[in-house]
Amino acid sequence: MTSSAHVTTDTLATPDGSLYYELRGSGPLLAIVGSPMHTAPFAPLADLLAADHTVLTMDPRGQYGSVLNDPESDSTVPLRADDLARLIQRVDAGPATVLGSSGGAVTALALVEAYPQLLRTVVAHEPPLAQLLDDREQQLALQEETVATFAAGDTLGAVRKFMANAGFVMPEEVFLQAFGRERSPQEAAGERYFYLHELRGTVTWQPDLDVLRATPVNLIIGIGETSAGQLCDRASRALAAALKLEPVMFPGGHGGFMEDAAKFAARLREVVG
Repeated sequence: MTSSAHVTTDTLATPDGSLYYELRGSGPLLAIVGSPMHTAPFAPLADLLAADHTVLTMDPRGQYGSVLNDPESDSTVPLRADDLARLIQRVDAGPATVLGSSGGAVTALALVEAYPQLLRTVVAHEPPLAQLLDDREQQLALQEETVATFAAGDTLGAVRKFMANAGFVMPEEVFLQAFGRERSPQEAAGERYFYLHELRGTVTWQPDLDVLRATPVNLIIGIGETSAGQLCDRASRALAAALKLEPVMFPGGHGGFMEDAAKFAARLREVVG
């Protein structure tokens, strides 16, 4: 199923800035959210899902088109959940199904806790919830080391540490091609904001397991088929076990929606109905 739906772009004013978002298609509302991932990498998946959904994508606060009045303010998980709630209410086509990827999955879980009335189904795909791991102290220390490396001016070193901590492996030439090139001003600003103001708040967030267990929202914990042993795989399995849920497998790895958007979209449709 494909879509050539027109993309509508807009911004929404918030108390501390503005949010950039995109809408595609028509039908039941499906929001896709990342952190720090912005709208562009989700576009192929959103285009496919727009064949039978109103698809909402957004730039997270402080990233790309979502501008903060104070660019040095931190991106906390509750603030990102508030942002997404505002956009869901703005679109006014709910209750919504939400696919949250990585840090966006953490945002989606916080949305379940704070705004269940806005939601039908939430798919939390590989949230990096380090607090749920047995080796949480080591993991959090590694994240602090990554932030400190970036703050000291070693951008490539920080990226290497982040990738290693997450368990992502790629050939050196591919790594340098992706991260060793010169960044655009927008990319550099987004990267800086992530390491200095977004990463720490995401990985240290502690879900309220009692609230999540009792939620009326259809909550699904998604894991990539090729993510075995990675930090987000372990955290997702720990969360699913704590909630007494069976994790749902999706094609590909942590970024499976970028590896094969068509397969990922088909699996998402199977899962959410």
